[in-house]
Amino acid sequence: MLLAIDTSTGTSVAVVDRDGATGAVSCLAESGTDDTMRHAEVIGGFIRDVMMAAGIGRDRLSGVAAGMGPGPFTGLRVGIAAAHAFALGIGRPFVPVVSHDAIAFSRYRAGDTGPLQVVTDARRREFAVSEYDGLDADGLPVRVLGPELAPRDEVPAARGIRFDATVVSAGAIGMLAELAFAAGRLPLADDAPLYLRAPDVTPSPGKRVLQ
Repeated sequence: MLLAIDTSTGTSVAVVDRDGATGAVSCLAESGTDDTMRHAEVIGGFIRDVMMAAGIGRDRLSGVAAGMGPGPFTGLRVGIAAAHAFALGIGRPFVPVVSHDAIAFSRYRAGDTGPLQVVTDARRREFAVSEYDGLDADGLPVRVLGPELAPRDEVPAARGIRFDATVVSAGAIGMLAELAFAAGRLPLADDAPLYLRAPDVTPSPGKRVLQ
């Protein structure tokens, strides 16, 4: 059973579980908002709410999964930091997941088939783009390109369906992590945020001290 968090777009928190007998994954509780400005204000309440809705204590969790982006710096780091802190606090593993993979997973589970292009707003007149080609034998999305940045007017034409996402489901983040664990395919991503662009602020070279 996992707590899952994503703040790459809005804020989403969920508790997910996998049935050991059937292998089926399900979302026990999920809460979120598409507000892209209030991640820090709402994330603590969402964590409390989903734990209460799922009717579990922290001791029941086997790990904490987090969406690693792509996403804007300020919002994305809130969710990743919260997930790291919660995992450390309960002494359980931190499981990173590419947020676009969760979007593709949700779309394929909803009935989409074939090539899928996932697009999210990266701000500054740019989009983050990933390309997928269905689910593999373990039920995980097959990413064939990205994520990468593209100017708004230069996003490559989709080979199949283009899906512009405004919300990333933490439930999908957690279900992907559960499926990957069952298939022995963790980690799904590096433990590093996918900002896709260099930070605006760079370290100062410092003052030269004369002797």
